[in-house]
Amino acid sequence: MGLFDKIKNKLDSGNDGGSPAGNYAFPPAQAPPPLEASLARYRRQRGINLGSWFVTESWLSTKLYASTAVDPKGSDFDLARGKDAKAAMEHHWDTWMTDDDWHWIKQRGFNSVRLPIGYYHLAGVLPDVLRGTDYERYADVYTGAWPRILGAIDKAAQFGLGVLVDFHAAAGAQNTDGHSGMSEGKVRFWDSNKNLASTSLALRFLASQLSPNPAVIGLEILNEPANNQRLQGWYESTLNEVRQVAEPEFPIYVSDSWATDHYAPWVGHRNDFVVLDHHLYRCFDGPDKQLNGYQHAGKLQHEFASTFLGQVGQARGNVVVGEWSAGLDESCLPHDTPAGERDAQKRAFVASQLQLFENTGGYFFWTLKTDRDWDSGWSARNCGQAEILPATVVLKKFNPPPDGARDTMCRQATDSHCNYWRQNNGNPNGHAFSSGFSRGWDDALLFLTSEGQNELGFVDQWARRRKWEYEHYSGPLGNEGWQYTDAFNQGVKACHSQALS
Repeated sequence: MGLFDKIKNKLDSGNDGGSPAGNYAFPPAQAPPPLEASLARYRRQRGINLGSWFVTESWLSTKLYASTAVDPKGSDFDLARGKDAKAAMEHHWDTWMTDDDWHWIKQRGFNSVRLPIGYYHLAGVLPDVLRGTDYERYADVYTGAWPRILGAIDKAAQFGLGVLVDFHAAAGAQNTDGHSGMSEGKVRFWDSNKNLASTSLALRFLASQLSPNPAVIGLEILNEPANNQRLQGWYESTLNEVRQVAEPEFPIYVSDSWATDHYAPWVGHRNDFVVLDHHLYRCFDGPDKQLNGYQHAGKLQHEFASTFLGQVGQARGNVVVGEWSAGLDESCLPHDTPAGERDAQKRAFVASQLQLFENTGGYFFWTLKTDRDWDSGWSARNCGQAEILPATVVLKKFNPPPDGARDTMCRQATDSHCNYWRQNNGNPNGHAFSSGFSRGWDDALLFLTSEGQNELGFVDQWARRRKWEYEHYSGPLGNEGWQYTDAFNQGVKACHSQALS
């Protein structure tokens, strides 16, 4: 009996034959794994997108589209309708990534990858996902995709890289771009219950299959959906469904749809591990096209940063920049600007972004590579060659903290905390505070001394777990719980102040 047969349990035989609806008996969510076994999910993600491997894009995989796609040659749907599409796609999946690529990612200091996939890539393992959708008649093209996706996750794990599986293309297309799986420039995701049922089934399957895998650092449930009044409600109902099969500390990433001010506080008020994904590009809008690289770098630091970091705070730090690049519009500089000067401006732009991202849960550069000869705005490998990306994205040097530093700084912080609240009619809990501070310091050091010199990125989410552990052994803290988590954050910062330069 195959995997599909094991999880499928159709109880509704009266279902219309064109919908992927029905009931599926996915295994129930398990208890969260121990924190010490979950470092990859809570560390600051220094990531890179593996764009155009499974969800392809015509400007990245130009040769594949030239040889296989039919007009308008803008999406996977046009490839699926091409001659010998199945053989072409399987050859592409088997050759796009090389061992040299994996080594390069690791050597550059990245610790994770973002892997965009579409619902149609589940054709072989979960055929009902395609029922009643645009891709149903082309399912055979994609039957070999799922084993290769699992192979990609295994390969990344061999290099110590975590994988964020990104649901990049949903039935009906959730945005107007070709990377949503269709080329017609229309959002039809909401138009049919079949599309919504397909997406629900796909996401429950993915969460059930991926959450037990320690190499998977999260699941992004929809890439760049066009924002509307239904989206937040869809997020909430989908999260409720997914949490039936994936424990609450399995990270679920949601797009902010470029409405960060709206979705940041929404994420911040959730108790489960939800991460907001913001995409930062400065080359598509008219005003952005007028600014050069130096101007964009300055604007990020002096204008955008304060607003964005405020939003990061509203989300309790659970924010990543899931896509960003060195890309600038060609018109931002005179056409005769020397290549070296263009690279210098991109270098300044990248450095400004990386500095900003140090205050978030991480980032994922778009993208690893293209098949074109040169693109130092969007190909990380070309950016590396041009020294636009630094030689390593590990920007700080680790030095073991001095002996006794933790205890000294913990005592000082605890005394300061208790004295302040005694003088201001508070109720300081010195034991909870000192315990939180020490645990924060020790955990920060745990990440820093792990392979690849990682940092604890989702500090508040991790601290909540530590508080629950503390309360399990020491009793409920009630309204004093904030003292533990605040001290934990202080301990992390204190450790970093002594160990990183």
